[in-house]
Amino acid sequence: MARISLSSHRPGSPRIDADLLAGIGLAFVAGFVDAAAFIALAGLFTAHVTGNFVLLGAELVSTSTGVVAKLLALPAFVAAVAATRLIALALERRGMAPLRWLLGLEIALLAAFWAAGLALSPLGSPDGAAAVTVGMLGVGAMGVQNAIGRLGLAHLAATTVMTVNVTQAVIDLVDWARGAVPPDDPAKGRMRRMLPAVLAFAIGALAGAFGVAAFSFGCLVVPIAALVGLVLLRGD
Repeated sequence: MARISLSSHRPGSPRIDADLLAGIGLAFVAGFVDAAAFIALAGLFTAHVTGNFVLLGAELVSTSTGVVAKLLALPAFVAAVAATRLIALALERRGMAPLRWLLGLEIALLAAFWAAGLALSPLGSPDGAAAVTVGMLGVGAMGVQNAIGRLGLAHLAATTVMTVNVTQAVIDLVDWARGAVPPDDPAKGRMRRMLPAVLAFAIGALAGAFGVAAFSFGCLVVPIAALVGLVLLRGD
């Protein structure tokens, strides 16, 4: 199955700078939303499902709360990715570049996450309808972002999960320190893509943690604004 092209990037064209900027911005958004949601929603990871699997197992053993949201996170995530794929295909068939539209979808879901969080607060039990509803909106938004990364920005670093980025960066740094990296080695290009994404995710996570502590769900205007900025900066 061919990869959907979400931008007009061609090898050697200046579009790679816009794509790299998009990757950095999306990494910041993912770190911000994941940290804010984790604090506000009793340990729910919105940007990736691996942590939810681990926490679900721990909570089933320790009989703590928040199990319902973590059980529903996987189907919500899958549904968001599948919907993003179908929307991208439909836009491509109409000759429309999907990236800005998919970023708009993520903005809409994040705005719903923000509005529902404010409207339903205090959320009460992590397993209650209010908390689960708010959490699934956040998961849906990040599911869309994960799909965007795989469909159209796969030549950049991952924006939602930093484990692979850090692992590859360490391997490349070790090879560079050994003098085993020739001047034209692709490792240098990988480092230019991965290190900014890791740094942006870390900054986003810190901002999200402090933001939700100070402003609750109101802090989500920051990642929403960042996504709006990316849409405005895109030329496709």
